[in-house]
Amino acid sequence: MLKSRANIKDVARRAGVHPSTVSRVLNPATRSMVSEALAKKILRIAEELGYRRNPLASGLRTRRTYTVGVVIPDITNPVFPPIVRAVEHALDEKGYIAILADSGSKRRSEKALIENMKARQVDGLILAAANRKDHLVDSCIDEGIPVVLVNRSVEQHSVSAVINDDELGIDLAFQHLIDLGHREIAYIGGPQRASTGYTRYRAFLRSAKQAGVNIDRELVINAREFTESAGQAAFQEIARTGKNLSAVLTANDLLALGVFDALDDLDMKCPRDISVTGFNDMPYVDRFVPPLTTVHISLEELGVQAARLLLEKIENPDAPSKQLRLEPRLIVRGSTATLNAAQAKSGNRVA
Repeated sequence: MLKSRANIKDVARRAGVHPSTVSRVLNPATRSMVSEALAKKILRIAEELGYRRNPLASGLRTRRTYTVGVVIPDITNPVFPPIVRAVEHALDEKGYIAILADSGSKRRSEKALIENMKARQVDGLILAAANRKDHLVDSCIDEGIPVVLVNRSVEQHSVSAVINDDELGIDLAFQHLIDLGHREIAYIGGPQRASTGYTRYRAFLRSAKQAGVNIDRELVINAREFTESAGQAAFQEIARTGKNLSAVLTANDLLALGVFDALDDLDMKCPRDISVTGFNDMPYVDRFVPPLTTVHISLEELGVQAARLLLEKIENPDAPSKQLRLEPRLIVRGSTATLNAAQAKSGNRVA
């Protein structure tokens, strides 16, 4: 005969408290309303009795499912797992779980995923795949679904977002190359449909102008994707111009890794022949050969703050949207070096 599952009344009876007190303790969002000592006692008794909180039952009372949809553009991009992990941990503290979906950077796929999550009645969405002009974000907001963007922003709506100060990050990388003596600098950016691609590209042009450096537009390419293969193809295209350059500033680390691949194909060395900078400081770039000089952003903090903003929005849907901008810092490693005498005298032709 199957043993019946313990319920809240069983836990309350053993603890000598009212069932509502047990309910508060078992819900991470309301646990602070009970003294720490009593909360520990109730949690211990619940564990002893084998009680498990039923979020579906709670949802019938609160009209919540205690689930949050998280959509990312590419799970193979090392930037996103730390963000997702931080989101999950922050949500778990409040009794929520995340439903993760990878859109593969495809708009049709992303639309289907979001519609599926709506059908599952998620309490809110965290989107890392939004475009600058994004009707999917518009529709969610129009339907009253709490939405927070992470590492992306949109132009149409005032929507909560946690982003990086991309302008500052690009300026730090550009100024670093200038301080090393580089003036013939190429730029490989990302897709202009994404706020990260667009903002970093505009920041590069602005940094060059402020530094008084003339940029050869044939040395500037915005790739269609933030991928290693896109970075390799972009640098190969730059090499075919036959123009002189001594450094490449890229808009993310995967693009920089693609530049490394292209340099190998051309039998060139980094940083002896070409200095390279990245952006994001994704896991393991310190193990590249050479280790990558890059702009560090706090991936974990992006996730934590995105989760907190969404939980605030779920609790108070009418609260004004917030946009948090995290400050990056430059991490100097082995992929950048001072412009050498030979480069300064004759230039470095990559064709």
